[in-house]
Amino acid sequence: MATTLTPPHPANSDDPNGMSDDNPYGDPAGHAVSDVPSYRTLPHNIEAERGLLGAILVDNRAHERVSEYLRPEHFALPQHGKIYEAVGKLVERGQLANPVTLKRFFEQDEALSDVGGPAYLAELASTAVTVINAAEYGRVIYDLHLKRELIAIGQDIVDTAFGGEIDQSGTNQIEGAEQSLYDLATTGNYEGGFQAFKEAVISAIDMAETAHKRDGALAGVTTGLADVDKLLGGLHPSDLLILAGRPAMGKTALATNIAYNAAKTYSETNGEEGAVVGFFSLEMSAEQLASRILSEQAEISSDKMRKGEVPNEQFPRLVAASQELYKIPVFIDDTPALTVSALRTRARRLKRQHDLGLIVIDYLQLVQGSSQSKSDGRVQEVSEITRGLKTLAKELEVPVIALSQLSRQVEQRDDKRPQLSDLRESGSIEQDADVVTFIYRDEYYVGKAEPQRRPEEGDDKFVQRYGNWQERLEKCRNLAEFIVAKQRHGPVGTVKLMFQGEFTRFADWDADHEPY
Repeated sequence: MATTLTPPHPANSDDPNGMSDDNPYGDPAGHAVSDVPSYRTLPHNIEAERGLLGAILVDNRAHERVSEYLRPEHFALPQHGKIYEAVGKLVERGQLANPVTLKRFFEQDEALSDVGGPAYLAELASTAVTVINAAEYGRVIYDLHLKRELIAIGQDIVDTAFGGEIDQSGTNQIEGAEQSLYDLATTGNYEGGFQAFKEAVISAIDMAETAHKRDGALAGVTTGLADVDKLLGGLHPSDLLILAGRPAMGKTALATNIAYNAAKTYSETNGEEGAVVGFFSLEMSAEQLASRILSEQAEISSDKMRKGEVPNEQFPRLVAASQELYKIPVFIDDTPALTVSALRTRARRLKRQHDLGLIVIDYLQLVQGSSQSKSDGRVQEVSEITRGLKTLAKELEVPVIALSQLSRQVEQRDDKRPQLSDLRESGSIEQDADVVTFIYRDEYYVGKAEPQRRPEEGDDKFVQRYGNWQERLEKCRNLAEFIVAKQRHGPVGTVKLMFQGEFTRFADWDADHEPY
């Protein structure tokens, strides 16, 4: 049966329960309430609040046990929150907080006169619990605060659902509700804090043991590219990796290859290696992305597939490749203009349902920030997005690969290999990322520089120039450079990759057939 939430009793000086708009919980001094109200009050425990505050006033060490997660707004009674805030300020300054030192504070705040003024402090101290029990009382107060916030969120969900806003679809409301619940669950969580160094050492040894069991190949998720794995050590949990490049360099193709390789390895090893992949494709549709992977695996030109020019004899390869892809745990979300909060909500859901192990975002500049960050400018918006993605990587303990565009200043240089300063809004991206990589193909620029005959130029000179160009083009044909420009836990460097544009596929460079 549905329950109706009745608002607090209106302010009334004749109310025997001491109810008012400021105090919907009864007598602030905790005295017995003679009449039970006919409506449900919000969850609270005034006695626990009094006991905790009394313990802190008697022994300020009690404040250390709860200050990490307990905030003034967590108290049901606003006056208790003010007392807790005042105590915290004195303790942080290294001063003693007790009824005597707080007396002046009480005398200056008229709102605190409602609970009895300075005399109330002495009454609190007389009801003190032990320091040992203070932490438990703090958890009770915090838990009741969560329940009150849950009621508020529930009421907001109901009000929003009843609302008639055109731009508020049911799906958007669900995502907003999930985000609100997540924010509530992670704000002030008393489960965090320091961990012993020996625990961190054990985790580090476990990671080294994992790499050792793989013959030293990698400790993280594989990219399927041996030289890249060797340089990066795989894709590590909690890392934000930026893959940047100019248009036509093959960013999406490389990200797609990595996603497929990680998911295929996961499928082949029964989950022991590789990862379940969540691919947020904000630029391409899920169908286009699937076509790229299908083209790569079937070794059939994606252009021919799109135009319907696949020869009949090649269709069996296409069918065989598609059947193989059915087993691959890749999940694609091609919703355009996703906000960072919606992206985080969907990633968390995929983590719960399918044990998500790798997130790919194509691409970062298409993700939207909050309305507040938008009004503060594009740089601030991108800063919020990169911070959100880094937080997501740490929260889910999975690597996050975010593709990024580069500024046009690359085109103005003779050497067009990208640098960290070429990242759009580079300050926040470079700062928040654990690894920054670039993909560069000299073949693209050399191909565009095909020489044209000049009016005054003779045949011999033109043939020589054209021959030199062909020689340069041959040297860089199918060659791509994977440049690691920043890596927090490893070296920087460049890895050569083979790029087959016809199949949008990257592969390890064959040193035996290296053209130079």
